[in-house]
Amino acid sequence: MSIYNDVFPEVKLRAMEPEDLDLLYSIENDMVLWNVGTTNVPYSRYVLHDYIANSSCDIYADRQLRLIIENSDGAVVGVVDIVNFDPRHQRAEVGIVIDTTHRRMGYAAAALKRIAEYSCSVLHLHQLYAVVDTDNKASVGLFRKMGYETTAEFKDWLFDGQKYYNSLLMQLFL
Repeated sequence: MSIYNDVFPEVKLRAMEPEDLDLLYSIENDMVLWNVGTTNVPYSRYVLHDYIANSSCDIYADRQLRLIIENSDGAVVGVVDIVNFDPRHQRAEVGIVIDTTHRRMGYAAAALKRIAEYSCSVLHLHQLYAVVDTDNKASVGLFRKMGYETTAEFKDWLFDGQKYYNSLLMQLFL
């Protein structure tokens, strides 16, 4: 799959290790990120440690896959997820979080490129999709740049405890 014309930084996607607990803890407990996803409770270190230890890293068994994003120096720069995996319909939802110190450096685009290639060539998926807050211009722009099409708008889809936000369904056909 080569729909990408841009040059991206080198990234490696790898399975989670116990050493990634602090990163996972900071991401899962960042209340700012709760508004762009479905998480709305803090996770303890114990629960996250258990998740890392018991994840089979088999998308067919777990119905999800969480991968750590490393740059060319081996530094961890973020996490990319495939969730809501549906092997029958050959689709999955993708989510990505880049550490604040590594944003705007091309790592998100590079990781989305790698996960799309993996989803196409290894998982044989027909599509990846993301649900993105319409106000999150950076994410909307990122997914558009990576070939995702806006195919629907969900009214009042995300709720932050005080206000509802519209979201876009963005799909990449592999």
